[in-house]
Parts: sequence; structure tokens; C-alpha cells
Amino acid sequence: MRNTVTPGHGADFGTPRRESVQEVTLEIDGRQVTVPAGTSIMRAAAEDGVNVPKLCATDSLEPFGSCRLCLVEIEGRRGYPASCTTPVEAGMKVRTQSPKLQDLRRNVMELYISDHPLDCLTCAANGDCELQDMAGVTGLREVRYGFDGDNHLCSEKDESNPYFTYDPSKCIVCNRCVRACEETQGTFALTISGRGFESRVSAGQDESFLDSECVSCGACVAACPTATLQEKSIIHMGQPEHAVVTTCAYCGVGCAFKAEMKGGEVVRMTPYKDGLANEGHACVKGRFAWGYATHKERIRRPMIRAKITDPWREVSWDEALDYAASEFRRIQAKYGRDSIGGITSSRCTNEETYLVQKLVRAAFGNNNVDTCARVCHSPTGYGLKQTLGESAGTQTFKSIEHTDVILVMGANPTDGHPVFASRLKRRVREGAKLIVIDPRRIDIVDGPHIKADFHLPLRPGTNVAMVNALAHVIVTEGLLADAFIAERCEDRAFHQWREFVARAENSPEAMADVTGVPAAQIRGAARLYASGGNAAIYYGLGVTEHSQGSTTVMGIANLAMATGNVGREGVGVNPLRGQNNVQGSCDMGSFPHELPGYRHVSDSSVRDLFEAAWGVTLQPEPGLRIPNMFDAAIHGSFKGLYCQGEDIVQSDPNTHHVAAAMESMECIVVQDIFLNETAKYAHVLLPGTTFLEKDGTFTNAERRISRVRRVMAPMPGLADWEVTIELAKRLGYEMNYRHPSEIMDEIARLTPTFHGVSYARLDEAGSLQWPCNDEAPDGTPIMHVDHFVRGKGRFMITQYVPTDEKVTPRYPLLLTTGRILSQYNVGAQTRRTENVQWHDEDRLEIHPVDAEDRGIRDNDWVGIKSRAGETVLRAVVSERMQPGVVYTTFHFPESGANVITTDNSDWATNCPEYKVTAVQVLPVAQPSEWQRQYSDFNRTQLDLLDAARAPADTLAAK
Repeated sequence: MRNTVTPGHGADFGTPRRESVQEVTLEIDGRQVTVPAGTSIMRAAAEDGVNVPKLCATDSLEPFGSCRLCLVEIEGRRGYPASCTTPVEAGMKVRTQSPKLQDLRRNVMELYISDHPLDCLTCAANGDCELQDMAGVTGLREVRYGFDGDNHLCSEKDESNPYFTYDPSKCIVCNRCVRACEETQGTFALTISGRGFESRVSAGQDESFLDSECVSCGACVAACPTATLQEKSIIHMGQPEHAVVTTCAYCGVGCAFKAEMKGGEVVRMTPYKDGLANEGHACVKGRFAWGYATHKERIRRPMIRAKITDPWREVSWDEALDYAASEFRRIQAKYGRDSIGGITSSRCTNEETYLVQKLVRAAFGNNNVDTCARVCHSPTGYGLKQTLGESAGTQTFKSIEHTDVILVMGANPTDGHPVFASRLKRRVREGAKLIVIDPRRIDIVDGPHIKADFHLPLRPGTNVAMVNALAHVIVTEGLLADAFIAERCEDRAFHQWREFVARAENSPEAMADVTGVPAAQIRGAARLYASGGNAAIYYGLGVTEHSQGSTTVMGIANLAMATGNVGREGVGVNPLRGQNNVQGSCDMGSFPHELPGYRHVSDSSVRDLFEAAWGVTLQPEPGLRIPNMFDAAIHGSFKGLYCQGEDIVQSDPNTHHVAAAMESMECIVVQDIFLNETAKYAHVLLPGTTFLEKDGTFTNAERRISRVRRVMAPMPGLADWEVTIELAKRLGYEMNYRHPSEIMDEIARLTPTFHGVSYARLDEAGSLQWPCNDEAPDGTPIMHVDHFVRGKGRFMITQYVPTDEKVTPRYPLLLTTGRILSQYNVGAQTRRTENVQWHDEDRLEIHPVDAEDRGIRDNDWVGIKSRAGETVLRAVVSERMQPGVVYTTFHFPESGANVITTDNSDWATNCPEYKVTAVQVLPVAQPSEWQRQYSDFNRTQLDLLDAARAPADTLAAK
């Protein structure tokens, strides 16, 4: 189950795999070898078990041919060509070993070593250094040249980056790091400065790594064959001795990593080459920001208190769980069965989420369960279910390699989904066209070697108007995929939709005043999307977090069906999920109206299935959504909450309202790794575990189910799934599982789309994309291939209804929110890492025109006031914003970003309208009243926590 693999880089074939229907047969060292046309001699040899010496070549990068170490002999050809840059030819006879080749390679190595420190025994890369390996392979035993004259041995190190060091004295100028930054990451932050002997890698214009455009993805570090670029964790802790493959616990890309270990201690996280979601790439969060797992602020012991003004008291697991269960029973006895509920986590595993919703339904006896998808992607589930028939995206991330037109709407991939963004940027560099629909000029609008063909900077809140205008052009200009629509879609619904969008009121000209985007731009983008070849739509929270979020999702699906861009490689409708397991938390039945697999609780046949398996009677009526829980708490009918792994006080809108709801409850049980903002209102605090301490699965944005593997013991003693089982037992409901694999077996038995999923199959395949069952035993990379899940696609009328949140003279600006690369969601993890060196506070971006009107300069403190509340942030004057719109992130609790967001929400799902808040912004000199109150409250809660820990810390010190 542990899937232990070798630490380090693993097998490397030197050059990338080539895809070709034509095969070529040649002879290498007397053996017949057959490979796809276009394959390099180096790779052909490696696939046959012959490893040609190399330094500048690696199979994650295109061949470069600079090191001259991979020379070979080819019969009938003069000279000694580089095997990495020479493609195979039919009948070619190659020798990879000969006395002459050995001499040439040894001489090349001697030149490298003549300007390289000979400190192998004390070098951090000792045991994981390709230069060291090649010196052995070539038989280099002495260096004739010595170190007299000019050399680079005293070159100054760059220690500016918190996660890795750059030592130019060990650089062999192989260019691998520069190429990784270009080809893999797409940032182009590195270059080779100087010429000849003076050549060295440079970040930017001879800047430090920290000050340059480097995004610290680690691709350069992974590519480096020496200790030139080296993780500081390796320098301090030494080389790992084993590695375990697991899945990242940050965004919805779901990158596979090797957790490289020394015993039970993580030494580094390296992206796994065989991970199908990331293919060996990573971002700064997954690659480096894992130190929170052992942070000193981790909650390690259960704690209880009667009131939130009381000191915490550390207790045993038994006492904490007994107390929580007794309180829940007391509340239900006093206020009724529906007076308590639970919130599942999009950061926890599928198995843990499944158990929490099972706890609520089987042990609490109601359907009062919800998840953070309520406040992010619930409109995705609703909108795609209505149109296509399934509540998930249609493609793999790799599918973008076949896309000709990429439409990104309401998403910022370089910050929110950076590994996918690298794929996107690579495809654009290869020639794909790019349309960006976003109020803000995000990085992909105009970045290094990438420029959007169309940027439609619409006003926040006008997504539906924009989608309808695009559809109007497609319908009225004859750009419909008539044959696809006739074969695959409901005829009546299509004709009703076509008549609707063809109306003059939906034209780009009519909508220009609404969206703020010139009609010509909208028409150009619509024509490109409809006629530019394979077209794919990628969207994010800028689509869903609106009062018409579900309407926009349906509108996006309409566009895809209208142009036939569904059901094959390179097209589709692709939601970019925010957290690591948002998709999984929805799949597992975390909504109050749905059981696992998106089946409604009112369906008696579905209930019969679960009742037989669980041994209980289930309620047929949907339970409370998160906003309903808050309202009911304030009204006095909802009194108890079990919240696992979510921070609703910081993440949900209208903080005043959420806090009031928290204060109205009699027992809040929070299970988390830190004292987060929600835990400060808790009566029972159960320590949670990180992804490094548990077994399970995550499901990413492409429906990919991947294994999470425990690499270290749970710090609190129990894993999250075990805690839920123990709580259920004390409530009189037994859950008999010995391992999370047994939970997945139950999920597979009860959920049609998971019937073929098991840990054994996941270990065998690496990952599987649901549906995975008898009809699709190897999973389903592309959805809706021959027909839609619902049978025929259904076009939906998407009437534009302006949001109730409108600008006025009192609130003349629109605030929208988003994320930043170095921080993640509410920041509980990343704020406890060195990522704060890039972003240590939330700031307000404001256009120069709006700033000048208000006398605001860069770095000034400004008050942001809305109808819901007021907070104070530091200003960033930036032309990324359009006039009339301001922007901030929400990663730091003291910022109070959600103090000012209102409780307006999507009409179908109650997803909050985070992206549209009318505000006024003015210079101020002091924090807001809420911030002062928060500071006092926070200090009190931290003191109460410290008081509980003090006796244990004293005892440990003795």
C-alpha cells in the first residue's frame, strides 16, 4: 500500500517520448531496436537498457546538445554526433561504446571538473549528483589542468530564495535550468549571462532569485544535474533514504509527488514524473510549502471548554469525544433532531468526507451536511448537471495539447492552478489562440512569450450578458455546429435557446453598455471560439461566485454544445476547482440534498440502497445548506455543528453574520490542524492530520482519483477517519473499518461511477478518472464522447438578471476578490511557511485613476466600506484593474476581506457573490473597528490556548 519508490530523479531516458504511427528499426550495439519515428538515438538506446552518458539531456526537456558527453559512432557517418539531438533512421547502426568514445567523453569530463569544486564528500548533492555519476562512468581519475588561472570556485552564492540556494561555482552551464524555466514552467525568468568562460546562469538581469520573476516552482532545481541549485532542506538534512508517492493537498490540479524521507521525517517533496495530472512539474506551494505539517502551532491534543470565554482544557481523546457526543445528544433532546449538522472538508480525503456525511445521516439522523463547494463550485454541479448530465468537467488537463482556441473565463490559472497554467502557456506558445474574459488584466493576458488574442475586461456581475452576446454572434452569423446539435442535443430546447439568444437585446452592441466591452471585441472573440478549430473553455470562481453563477455555467455549456466542442480531445467545459478535493467532497455526498454519486435523497430506490448498507432509516427531505445553518442558528433552531477541516468564519461571506451564528450555537466541534478562525468559536477542538499523516484518495478537477499515502505517524495519535468513527460510536452508531481502503470499497459498492475503483486498481494504474465501472474499467478521461450522460444535451435559457449589488454615489466602486500564487485559500497552511516572504498581507489593487481621485498613493492605508462592513488594507496602485473596479485577496484573517462581502448568493445554489461588492475606498490612518475588535478577540483566544498548553510544555521540558 505504501508504494515506496527510489528517491531522487528516477529513470531518465534523456529526451522526451515521441508519438508517431510510423516505427523505425535500427541497430544499437548489435541489437535490433524499434521505436517511433522522431525518437532520438539516446532515448532509443535507453529504452533498450543502454544508458548513454549525458549531462545536458533529460527526458523532461527538448534536446539541447551542449555537453558533448553523449557522443556516439554511426556506421558510414563521419564524426561523433550527439545522440540526444540525432534522430533514429531505418537501418542505422550505432555504437554507444568504444575506446575512442571513452577517451572523448573522459576528456570532456576533465574539462568540466577542471573548474568545479572537488568537495564531493561534503557536497549536499553527494549521492544524487549526475556530474559525480558521469565522472565515474567515463573513468575520470585525474584532472591534468589544475585550478591555476581563472576559475569560478569563489563565486558568491545566492541564498535569497527561502527554499533553495544557487551556487554558481558548481554550475556547468548545461542550460537545463534555463530550459526548464522556459519549456516546463513558461516563466522565462532564467537566462545565461556572459559569454564563453564568463557564462553563468542568471535570474533576470543579474538579480537575486528572490527579486527576479522566478516563481519558485522548483523546475530549475529538479533539472539541475549538480549542486548548483539545491533545496535547502537537503543541505540541512542530507539525502533521503526512501520515498513514497502521494498527492498534493493544495489546489485542484492534484499533482503527484514523491515525499522523500529519512525515517519518518520529510526531507523534500519532488514532483513525480509518472503523475498524470502534473507529469513531473510543480508549483511553489506543493514543491516547498509543506513545512506547516510540523509547525509548532499544530494542535496535537484534544481540548474542551464550556464557553468560548473559558480557558481550553487539554483532555484525552476519550474525554473529548465523550463530551462532544453527550453535547450533541443533549442538544437534539432539547431542540429536536434537526438542531445539529456537519460540514465536510474539501481538504480531507474522499474517505474522510464520506464518513462525515455518513455520520450526519446515520448518527445525527438528518441531512444537515454541506461542504465548502457551497461557497465556490456548487453552481458548476448544478449548471453542468442541467445541461450535460454530469456535475464535473469533461476533459483531462493533458487534453489542452490538442486545443486550438483556449477560452479562460473568471479564472487566474497562473496564481490559482499554476501547473495547469504551464500547460496552457506552452500550448499558446505552440500556436493556440487565447481568449481571456476577466475584469482584471491577469498574467496570461500579456506575459513572457504569451499574449491573449482577445481580452474582454467585463464589469463584475455581467458574465451572463457576456455569454449571451457570444452566443448571439454564433447563432446569427451561422457559426453553429448544425450536425452535432441535430445528432446530440434536444431539438425543442435548442430551438427555444436559439430564438432567445438571437434577440437583438442579446447582441454585442446591446450588451456593450452592460459589460463595458466593445461589441467588436465580443464579435471577434465569438468568431474565433466558434471557427478556430478545437475550442476549450476553462473557468473558475469568477464564473461561479455570482448571483447568476449557475446561469453562467449553463451558458458556458450552451456555447460548447452550440459549436460542437464537447466529447473529444482538446475541447470541453473545464471547471478549475479551487481546493485539492472539492470535486471529491461533492462526489461523496456532501450536499444536503444528495447522497454519494449525486443521487437525490428523495429517491426511494437510492435511499433503500444506502439504508440496507448502513442499517438505518434515512430522511427523504434535504437538510440545511451552510447559509441556512447560519440563519437557523441566529433564529435559535440550529445549536450544534461538527466542522471538519474547514474555516467557515474566515472563508464565508459577511463575517459579522457568520460570527453571530457561531456565537448562537451551544456546541461547535472543530477538527483541524490549527486554531483557525472557526476553532476560536469552538467548544471542542479535535486535532486533525495533514495529508502526510493519512491514507486515502483525492479527486482533482479532471475527476482523477489519486492515492494519498501516509508517510509519517499522525501527530495527534489518530487520523481524521478514525476520529469520525469514534464519535459515531459514542452516538450509538458503529462504523467498522480497519483501513481507509475498506471505506473506498464501500464507496465503490454504493456509487455507480466508482464501481471499478479500489486501492489495488489505483496502485496499479497510478490514478483513475471516474466514471470507472464495468462500462469503463480503465476510467473515463473524456466525458460525453458519443452521447451526453443525460442522453441528449439540453440547451438552457440564460436570461441576464443584473445583480442586486449595485454601485451608488455612496458605494461607487465594485470590489472583486481572488487568490495569489504564494498563498492558498484562507492561508492556514501557507502562512505558516516561508511563502510569506512573497506575500505577507492582503492588499487592495486600485486603478491609478480611482487612486488619484481619492488622493491614494501606493502603500497608503485605505478603508474599504460596503453595505456589510468595513475594513482597512494597504493599497497597490495598478493598471491591472480597470477604472471603477478594485481587487483583493483573502488569505489573512486580520484583513477582513469577507467583512465587506455581502450575503447575496446564486439563485440556484446559494453560492455567495464574492465577486461583486459595491464599496467606497478612502485614505485612512487607523484600522477599522472590526479589525480592532478582531485583534482583541484573537489575542484572547490565543492566550486561552497558550494557557492550556503551558502545563504540558512545562512537563515536556522537565
